[in-house]
Amino acid sequence: MRSIVITGSTRGIGFGIADSFLERGCSVTISGRNEERVAIASESLSKKHDMERIRGVACDVRDPDQVRLLWHEAATKFGKIDIWINNAGMSGPQTEVWEYSPTQVRDVVETNLIGLIFASQVAVKSMLQQGHGSIYNMEGMGSDGRMHEGLVLYGMTKYGVNYFTRGLVNETKGSSIIVGSIRPGMILTDMIKEQYLDRPEEWARAKRIFSIIASKVEEVAPWIVDRVLQNKNSGVCISYMSRGKFLLRMLSSPFRRRELFDNP
Repeated sequence: MRSIVITGSTRGIGFGIADSFLERGCSVTISGRNEERVAIASESLSKKHDMERIRGVACDVRDPDQVRLLWHEAATKFGKIDIWINNAGMSGPQTEVWEYSPTQVRDVVETNLIGLIFASQVAVKSMLQQGHGSIYNMEGMGSDGRMHEGLVLYGMTKYGVNYFTRGLVNETKGSSIIVGSIRPGMILTDMIKEQYLDRPEEWARAKRIFSIIASKVEEVAPWIVDRVLQNKNSGVCISYMSRGKFLLRMLSSPFRRRELFDNP
């Protein structure tokens, strides 16, 4: 039975990936900053899966001591950690970069980059000691260098995730560690919806685009998990939305409506 740790997994794609790993018989440690959300997410998973294969640990990845505790708690319960997924991330408000407060800037950059670095340091050192392990970093909008209006800060950090992952692949070459990345494409999560809470007209327009290019968590998560479990090579980017799949959606959109919203 493989043991998995997923940072930032109390909701969204992280939670969906945790659920899919459990469905495939793995043990899973979920985490998030908020202890109450961790407890709620753990309870939700336990209604579908064996509670003995679930561990919930509150962890702010910006604090290396908390990350080390996350590893310790997961390894103590399950004896090892086979796969570590750095999913914790923050998008910040969708607005011009000069409108960000200093606190918002720090939250996005420190979570998406510094937290990624701390978590990777802990995972690499610990996996070298145990003799094996795989690390996957969650990329996102901006990781391919494309610009998106109002999300420059978030995109910049995800571009950094791409660079950091490629560097980590090189630095672990020849070791027993596999390093890769995950590109889930645009996922319809609360994080996206929250950006439009005060802009209903923009949300109405955005929904039309999202209906074409976005996907539901329950569609993407199992696909990602299957490929993570199958992968045996370092440097692999597991990308759900290929160019061919994107073009097919665009070309078929006038003829086929994808229902992604409860109230379209």
